[in-house]
Amino acid sequence: MSGMRSENSAARITVGIVEDDAQVLKGLADLINQSPELVCVAACPSAESALADLPKKNPQVVLMDLQLPGASGVECIQSLKTNLPSSQFMVLTVLEDSEHVFESLAAGANGYLVKTISPAKMLEAIRELHAGGSPMSCQIARRVVQFFQRQGAAKPETDKLTDRELQVLSCAAQGMSGKAIAAKLGISVNTVSMHNRNIYEKLQVHSRVEAINKAFPRISAVR
Repeated sequence: MSGMRSENSAARITVGIVEDDAQVLKGLADLINQSPELVCVAACPSAESALADLPKKNPQVVLMDLQLPGASGVECIQSLKTNLPSSQFMVLTVLEDSEHVFESLAAGANGYLVKTISPAKMLEAIRELHAGGSPMSCQIARRVVQFFQRQGAAKPETDKLTDRELQVLSCAAQGMSGKAIAAKLGISVNTVSMHNRNIYEKLQVHSRVEAINKAFPRISAVR
């Protein structure tokens, strides 16, 4: 196939490319083959051709576009991971939104670059990926960091409640009436009502059902 080079490939990092734009595909293959450390062993214009060709070539690194005719790049990565367990996958795309980033990483991508990257940094990223790194464009890395920061900052709704309020709400989640809750906890019905008012205010809800759904979403989901 045009753009591929096979001589002395054993001494180089072998690279497969999946890209539907013929001009971009050739440009990437030429760039890789100009590096003495790299060699393009497969240049595929679709996910379907990649699924047929790449397992035969067993490239060490695969550059994957996401917007492909037919199956998507994410679907292609998922399928290829089974047949190419030792290959490292790097997304190369114009898409920078969080949904595509995390779908790709969840599918098995080890790196994520946007196509505005310079040729020199592209080659450096391929070498880094092969060496065990996870290269990402700066804006993508920032999205990943921000995601995990938000995850770490997020606290369960039950953290807003006192131990007694949590006991009252837990009893309510079991279907107990206010009177039954009072008897179980050894408090008055009026005290149960007071706790309910505080629970509603802290969780910003207006009913027992809403409070249970917000505080115990997993329990509510299986009902």
